[in-house]
Amino acid sequence: MNSLALALTIAPVVRGFTAMLIAGAAFPLCGVMVLRLDLIPMRYMLMHGVILGGAISLALSLPLVPVTAAVNLLLVFLLLALSKDKSSGFGPGSAAAMVVSMALASLIIHKSGVNANSTLNLLWGSPFALRNADIAALAVLAVFLVVYITLNMRTLLAVFYNREVARSLGINVEFHYTVMVSLIALVVALAMKLLGALLIDALLVLPVLTAARFLAVWNRGTGVTKLFIVSSAAGFCISAAGFVLAVIFDLPPSASVSLAAGVLYILFSFGGKK
Repeated sequence: MNSLALALTIAPVVRGFTAMLIAGAAFPLCGVMVLRLDLIPMRYMLMHGVILGGAISLALSLPLVPVTAAVNLLLVFLLLALSKDKSSGFGPGSAAAMVVSMALASLIIHKSGVNANSTLNLLWGSPFALRNADIAALAVLAVFLVVYITLNMRTLLAVFYNREVARSLGINVEFHYTVMVSLIALVVALAMKLLGALLIDALLVLPVLTAARFLAVWNRGTGVTKLFIVSSAAGFCISAAGFVLAVIFDLPPSASVSLAAGVLYILFSFGGKK
């Protein structure tokens, strides 16, 4: 515990811990949207998009988060414009975007002569590398997420339930769908610098799955409002526990947070079966 207390006096550690707590509470809110709107294919596309954005950032020596956010938003808006069927995460368009994104990233890295270690860092990320501007962007996004969901809860429930029914009620489904997929794109871009491209689901999807298992085990119902709240709480606890373990045992924070998320999900899964 002394090592933890000492570490929390170091500025990069404090910034990383603050960012992980904010992300842990906020990112699962988008995870609920991903699962309720069946956007798993789109989420895979966005994971490849952040690798492309990272390659562009490294090749041109540009800030990582703004570039990856711009690439992800560009992919989302492009597919919104081109895809007729958005019911399954943009369908085949997501698969095509994944392949093209990785091909472009590979070409950019090869032609620019980017250092191999820098490229590998895109896959893992580190909260210790965050700057004050990154935390500010994270906080703004988290506040916007909470406010948007709180003010539009009934609308989101209708959109999650059935889009045609929502349209018949006079809800602008296209607008809210665009807002939600844009928020998911931004969250994935920010998650890359925290956890890396390969472990984004640790704070995006796993807390939601854990929350769903928790609600099922304790017979608390499966309402979306409860799922939002419990997912946020689960993400917060996972982030805090994973980060503390990383500091105490000198582990990569992304790996320890992901491990904490996986273990918690497994525990509730076994609890449900029992």
